[in-house]
Amino acid sequence: MTLNGWLQILVFCGILIVLVKPLGGYMTRVFSGERTFLSPVLVPIERGLYAVAGTGEQEEQHWTSYAFSLLMFNLLGVLVLYALMRLQGILPYNPAGMGAVPSELAFNTATSFVTNTNWQNYGGESTMSYLTQMAGLSVQNFVSAATGMAIAVALIRAFARASGKAIGNFWVDMIRSTLYILLPICIVLTLVYVWLGVPQTLGAYVNATTLEGVQQTIAVGPVASQLAIKMLGTNGGGFFNANSAHPFENPDAVSNMIQMLSIFSIGAAFTNVFGRMVGNQRQGWAILAAMGILFVVGVAVVYWAEAAGNPLMHQLGLSGGNMEGKEVRFGVVLSSLFAVITTAASCGAVNAMHGSFTALGGLIPLINMQLGEVIVGGVGAGFYGIVLFIIVAVFVAGLMVGRTPEYLGKKIEAKEMKMAVLAILCLPLAMLVFTAVATVLPSAVASIGTGGPHGFSEILYAYTSAAANNGSAFGGLTGNTPWYNVTLGLGMLMGRFLVIVPALAIAGSLVAKKTVPASAGTFPTDGGLFVGLLVGTILIVGGLTFMPALALGPVVEHLVMIAGQTF
Repeated sequence: MTLNGWLQILVFCGILIVLVKPLGGYMTRVFSGERTFLSPVLVPIERGLYAVAGTGEQEEQHWTSYAFSLLMFNLLGVLVLYALMRLQGILPYNPAGMGAVPSELAFNTATSFVTNTNWQNYGGESTMSYLTQMAGLSVQNFVSAATGMAIAVALIRAFARASGKAIGNFWVDMIRSTLYILLPICIVLTLVYVWLGVPQTLGAYVNATTLEGVQQTIAVGPVASQLAIKMLGTNGGGFFNANSAHPFENPDAVSNMIQMLSIFSIGAAFTNVFGRMVGNQRQGWAILAAMGILFVVGVAVVYWAEAAGNPLMHQLGLSGGNMEGKEVRFGVVLSSLFAVITTAASCGAVNAMHGSFTALGGLIPLINMQLGEVIVGGVGAGFYGIVLFIIVAVFVAGLMVGRTPEYLGKKIEAKEMKMAVLAILCLPLAMLVFTAVATVLPSAVASIGTGGPHGFSEILYAYTSAAANNGSAFGGLTGNTPWYNVTLGLGMLMGRFLVIVPALAIAGSLVAKKTVPASAGTFPTDGGLFVGLLVGTILIVGGLTFMPALALGPVVEHLVMIAGQTF
């Protein structure tokens, strides 16, 4: 590790913190229906979309209606995207002549993009037409991100409102998220990426002759526009198979920094939105502090492990850190930072191959996802994910002091605890059960690229990434098989909607409760004690649940590597 490396990490953290308050303030005005500088242009469009949806901005929904609207909209998204991929061979904007996507792969990809996972069992430039990339994948990048943002806002309202029955309107929240936040920022980012050298064209692939006289086909396309929303919406689905390691998607250190900030910016700003809407910004900063502690510790471990490299290389007199699977233009520090960011958020974009990290370097991305991606997390998803742990933490605190637990004046009772625990447990259910079956199924084991504990980690990482709606992978696993396409798709659906529905049920329960004034016995939730309790709760729940599985994979791999054995 070097001073220069830590300075790069500190620059990222500093810029992110500076962005939190202004972006959080703007998002608060958007979700509160207040006028913004974009209102003169966007209000007529917004009202037109409400008319199409058959609703109005003053119309609000009970949590069950909110959930039903969300589920039906996402089901329609799966069906439309699946049909688009199956029919792309006869549809326009297909200059490379891509054929129909196989049924299992189309199911996997449709569920992947609708659930904001963007797991890719295919190479984008060799499988998807321009029409599928733009009208299918890019559209879902927007609306799946907007869906997560809508749920977060609905949950915030449950704490902010003194008493009521409604938690907002799904269609209004989703439209405002897309129209006022995601789309304007992505337009700016697209122009910036084009300026930095990222392609944006509907022209055919380019044929070139190399210095050796060999003909080479260079894939291009509408890359910059998809890149902008894949990062800002924490989607992660790259236009190219190599994702953000490809020079057309991530040309240099400037584009790399912009992409990392894009991944975290909205998720971090949601903590400020929360603080503003509940009338106490310290509450939001406390949540961000808990996220920040877990993030910085993760970065330190990965950077240390990758900078130290493989001890077997040291025995040969070689040093310089672990550069396997990394781009020279980013090096160890920016590859390590990117890996922690993309797995702390539900993004999944990569600028290095996580399967080539050291055992401990690959351990942290796994843990980030297994904790429910609450370390900033996906847009909206990270916030409602950490609220589930907040409910558990204040419930434990209430038991310790012998009084009914409450958070921001809302009493946390049996119903909220049951829903929170149900949502938290659905992730290990999908991650560990599918992993257990895959490790004893010969056809599933045949897909791993490496033997020993690393091969187990490839399977565990795949199902962890799917259920956590992340989308990154240990590259050695061949996932484009009927077994993995179907089971990973099911894991994505479980990890998304078995968390969303309980979270909305909690919102519906809390919004109906009256706010209890703070008293001398109220546990403060905006200070260091609460931050420590929240971090401890997250680590204990994650440790108790996943440590046995991690011990069979990265931990064993690290120990045998020290002993001189490789796989």
